[in-house]
Amino acid sequence: MRTALLTGITGQDGSYLTELLLDRGYAVHGMVRRASSFNRSRIEHLRADSEIYGNRLFLHYGDLDDTTTLRRVLVQTKPDELYHLAGQSQPGLSFEIPESTVREAGTACLSLLEILRDLDNPPRVFLASSSEVFGTPEVLRQNEETPFRPMNPYGCAKAFATQLGRVYRQAHGLFVCNGICYNHESPRRGESFVTRKISAAAQRLAQGSSEVLELGNLDSYRDWGYAPEYVEAMWQMLQLPVADDYVLATGTATTVRQFAEAAFLAVGLRLEFEGEDSAEIGRDAGTGTTLLRVNPKYYRPLDPARLVGDSTKARRDFGWSARTAGSEVAVAMVRGEGSARGDTTLG
Repeated sequence: MRTALLTGITGQDGSYLTELLLDRGYAVHGMVRRASSFNRSRIEHLRADSEIYGNRLFLHYGDLDDTTTLRRVLVQTKPDELYHLAGQSQPGLSFEIPESTVREAGTACLSLLEILRDLDNPPRVFLASSSEVFGTPEVLRQNEETPFRPMNPYGCAKAFATQLGRVYRQAHGLFVCNGICYNHESPRRGESFVTRKISAAAQRLAQGSSEVLELGNLDSYRDWGYAPEYVEAMWQMLQLPVADDYVLATGTATTVRQFAEAAFLAVGLRLEFEGEDSAEIGRDAGTGTTLLRVNPKYYRPLDPARLVGDSTKARRDFGWSARTAGSEVAVAMVRGEGSARGDTTLG
């Protein structure tokens, strides 16, 4: 039986990846923070299964800055594969808590790599990177050769961690794959993320809620994919004969406005917009009721330019390509609202 260790197992990606690995016959160990003891709903269905939990699924307490515990768990579990997914993962929030973001997304990765280089048989490693490393790219579609130009503390920390992965792969012979992941969403995403905020509000409004959804820049572009498809690529990378870096993206640009329109339409509400910039609102085309308004407090101090990824290399090397993109993701999230597990922003 192959063994995998996941940091961030209670997060969106961690929960989907755990299911995938268990389906493939792995024993799965997950690192969880003490503070996450009340927020494990995304994996609660697995913990409640007596045939899985305690037999093929095991949880270990430990924080990213607790290197002693990380080392102990790695030595005890001897994983074949390590998926490093944990950390503060909101670019906008990183402006408010830059130091903790950099510690979790950047320097914690350095500590982990230092532990791994001391092991006699280090595992194969997947490091979760982000499209935010590109920030303001000079090309319309970014790939593995696009220079890093991050525009927020989160992107800076991820650029640091991604470069470290390359250095430790080349200098110390570790099998490290960087997955440069563009936005990937699901019903398990926390409501502080704009996609889940939209899908959850659309469902409530369709059921008669009188709230008004408040959003920031409606014309901000993102390359939105579907999280269950992205964890497939994470696993595929670690099955390759040689470690490398890969962009994971749909190649499709979708605005926040388009995402919201698709989500609302999926519940039978058609948005019509009026006004502009900070005064823009979205009304129900049938009743004229205000459903959505722009609130400048949700604008980022700096917003990346059009981030759209090119996954040609992943398609060529291991046959991966996104199957769900943009508005299709919005529809999938709305339809999955009833089965969403958890609401945390931290992995």
